Amino acid sequence: MTNQNRKNFLTPGEELIFLPLGGSGEIGMNVNLYGCRGKWVMVDLGMTFADPSYPGVDLILPDLSFIEARRDDLLGIVLTHGHEDHIGAIPYLAADLGVPLYATPFTAGLIRGKLIEEGIDKEVKLHVIPMGGSLTLGDFRFRYAAMAHSIPEGNGLVIETPFGRVFHTGDWKLDTEPQMGTPSTPEEMTALGDSGVLAMVGDSTNVFNANASGSEAGVRDGLLEVIRGRTTGRVLVTTFASNAARLHTLGQVALETGRQVCVVGRSMDRILGVARATGYLTDFPPVLSFDAAARLDPSKLLIICTGAQGEPAAALSRIASGSHQHLKLDRGDCVIYSSKEIPGNELSIGVVQNALASRGVEVITERQAHVHVSGHPGRPELEAMYGWIRPEIAIPVHGERRHMEAHAKLALDNGVPRAMVPTNGMAIRLAPNGPKVLGYEKVGRLVLDGDVILPADGATMVARRRMMHNGYLSTTVVLNGGGKLAARPTVVAQGVPVEEDHKEFLAECAEAAEAAARSGNPRDDDKFAETIRVAVRRVARDWTGKKPVTDVQVVRV
Repeated sequence: MTNQNRKNFLTPGEELIFLPLGGSGEIGMNVNLYGCRGKWVMVDLGMTFADPSYPGVDLILPDLSFIEARRDDLLGIVLTHGHEDHIGAIPYLAADLGVPLYATPFTAGLIRGKLIEEGIDKEVKLHVIPMGGSLTLGDFRFRYAAMAHSIPEGNGLVIETPFGRVFHTGDWKLDTEPQMGTPSTPEEMTALGDSGVLAMVGDSTNVFNANASGSEAGVRDGLLEVIRGRTTGRVLVTTFASNAARLHTLGQVALETGRQVCVVGRSMDRILGVARATGYLTDFPPVLSFDAAARLDPSKLLIICTGAQGEPAAALSRIASGSHQHLKLDRGDCVIYSSKEIPGNELSIGVVQNALASRGVEVITERQAHVHVSGHPGRPELEAMYGWIRPEIAIPVHGERRHMEAHAKLALDNGVPRAMVPTNGMAIRLAPNGPKVLGYEKVGRLVLDGDVILPADGATMVARRRMMHNGYLSTTVVLNGGGKLAARPTVVAQGVPVEEDHKEFLAECAEAAEAAARSGNPRDDDKFAETIRVAVRRVARDWTGKKPVTDVQVVRV
């Protein structure tokens, strides 16, 4: 890219640019920028959860270096809905951007709680937009379009610009019998298409599903059938805490089956509280305390619980292991997984289910009964939406590369003239004469490690991965004033695969360190330490076949 082209790309001119910083090529961490006439707006600011390749880390955040360097040109952040992969990075990154947030009431309630918890609620401005409401940021005008999803106030965004209209779908599905909220109708979507849509930027998650996702009403019937058939024992249902529609369903099922409800999990308590405060779940049955639940006849109890993905610290994991302080499950009880198994979580979910099985607890998943439907569109729903919206350009997002490629093909097969599959950091001119790739910007991942935000590929995480895979050796060499050994070197090993002959191994490492120290040049600290490090690690490699992280401290007395 020439410097002139790069300059034009970095500062939008008389054009409309789409630039994802997260969520394209992955499911999670959604961050999208739209640029026009020198200014940018951001849609969503999400995070994702860490996998074992990030040892010691729970949360992954997007690297916003591109827009942080241009924060004076950022007008605001507009949020589609309250799932963590769309709002979860706000408490960690929004204050540095210094722009206002815009969200509908339920989503704003969740965000406000996060800002208060982080102590930045006075620092970050949060504007509440009513459902169906609109706002204007510079040359961008946003209108919220209600969409069915698994959380209250799922929204698409109709974005009006001087260069065309964009429909940013957010997360959505079609539901003819929604249990919560009133989504936009086919007639309203057709009217939007009639008005002319330049580009639809849309959800790709379930593009491989040949069937529609299904209605929450069907899940209600399935859960009712399963729970009504349990005449003895406790029933525990685990689901995503944010799935307030499922909470509503479970509340109604509890009433119809004569069971009282106990809610377990801090995140679920928070969702329930925000939902009630914003006018949802007002008919949810009274929630039992832990003590009352423990005393209740098991056949009269329905526990609703977090931990559907096998999270070790979540309530279900603790209940399954018998370590929960208040609740327990026994032989004859039943656990229903009213949730989808997210790829990558199979092992952790299996650990919990095996622990439940060892207690004689029956486990029911969506494979055995109709106890879950997705909140994302299958192929029939995508085809219907393209028939209504009829965009000039399809831009698939919110999916891995295979999902987005299949989504682009589906769009073209359904009459969309042009499609482009983005990657994080790809700047795409949507108009005029789009779509056209203008260039690529630096993107990446940050990790929240304790209370510190670090680069995901920085020195800390690289060293931690190496120690995790290879172990760690620490060698201390003490020299006198003349640069001679004042004592025999000491070696400490952690995580190095030597157990039965541990003392012999450390002794051989110390001998190697001593020999290297006697032959090395103590006047050059760096070279001296490196000579010892290489000698000690060579012993470890000969013993184990591994190359542990090896550290040498030279102490002069």
